[in-house]
Amino acid sequence: MIVDVWAQPPFVAGPGRLAMPEVTRLAEKSGAQERIGVPIEPDELVAEMDAAGVDMLLLSAWHRPGGWVVSNDDVARFTTAHPDRFAGLASVDLADPMAAVRELRRAVQELGFVGLRVVPWLWQLPPDDRLYYPLYVACVELGIPFCTQVGHTGPLMPSETGRPVPYLDRVALDFPELTIVGGHLGHPWTNEMIGLAWKHDNVYIDTSAYLPRYYPSEIVHYLNTYGRGKVLFGTNWPQLRHDVALAQVADLPLSEDARASFLGGAAEKLFRLPLRSPDLSRSSS
Repeated sequence: MIVDVWAQPPFVAGPGRLAMPEVTRLAEKSGAQERIGVPIEPDELVAEMDAAGVDMLLLSAWHRPGGWVVSNDDVARFTTAHPDRFAGLASVDLADPMAAVRELRRAVQELGFVGLRVVPWLWQLPPDDRLYYPLYVACVELGIPFCTQVGHTGPLMPSETGRPVPYLDRVALDFPELTIVGGHLGHPWTNEMIGLAWKHDNVYIDTSAYLPRYYPSEIVHYLNTYGRGKVLFGTNWPQLRHDVALAQVADLPLSEDARASFLGGAAEKLFRLPLRSPDLSRSSS
């Protein structure tokens, strides 16, 4: 089972939807200009996944200060159309704690979402800020992971909020029952992120936004040895293409067990994802 744990519908500004100008430069540097901001239907995205051999995407909603970029209901349109191919990660208005908790509960209990994602650089608030803490309590009560971004920001925004130490370390200490997934490797603080994942049983890493040929050697060693089961595959689609990323994963010096865990096994367990029936046409080809 191949699971991409960080993806989102393309950002398309419109009535009731705010733009994401910060990602323009990131798209240009990633060669993804033609995919950012271009609408896609659920069936079209499934066809792209099938072509690359991807079983499931975790699609994230996005809320920025001032309003929605991609709403939870926007994501639910995908998860409802193909519940065996898409799972939702909720977003909330961090500035309104009570409304944020209510929206998170709605997304999980009514829409069937499997996690929460908040991107700290959008809010310029590190994850140990008091505004996050009611959400952490709700995540523990709901039994879902908290997903966030670690490392420098590709967009031209301050990177301090993405430092694993001290911010995420403090959260893991305060909430030992909270499952935390730090996306984007933590670069240039990758070793800090590995140290947190080793230190805290509840902390995990995802590799989104980096093609596998650019994974730091420390990450490859970690996921192949004592960090097996603690590193999850991600792309930040539509920034990175699945076919390109998976072709490069095949070149990584991983054991079969480590590769299976990295590509989907760990995510399946962590997010309690439904098993898909085997694709016999794919396996026989």
